[in-house]
Amino acid sequence: MRTMVVMVALLASSAALAQSAGTPSSPPMVGDRPLVQIKPRGDKMATSEGAGKQAKSGKPSVASQLQACLEIEDGSKERLDCYDAIFPPKPKAPKKGAKQAAAKAVAECRFTKEQDERLACYNGFADAIPKLPKT
Repeated sequence: MRTMVVMVALLASSAALAQSAGTPSSPPMVGDRPLVQIKPRGDKMATSEGAGKQAKSGKPSVASQLQACLEIEDGSKERLDCYDAIFPPKPKAPKKGAKQAAAKAVAECRFTKEQDERLACYNGFADAIPKLPKT
């Protein structure tokens, strides 16, 4: 009978200790480290997936900006201004006897001094971009 009373007392005290150790003020522990809890992303993933990979600041990608410029009349000053808003022009000082090489990337078009050549350079890269899905 005594052993039965001792067992009940041990079980009751261990249950009380287990309940008091799990207070909300202390985080759950794994060994000597706190348990890491990951929060779901929620609406952030739903909005960014459908927006065509926008930057964290909400600004559209360079490809979608270039494609938006294609909607402006071809060969117009407005289209060149649209491209220049994305990549501000910075003409390089020409070297003596050096001929300007063709741009290997769309960002290099801004170094072209002549407006017609710069517009043709931007158009070549913007036309090569595959059409993004509209959402």
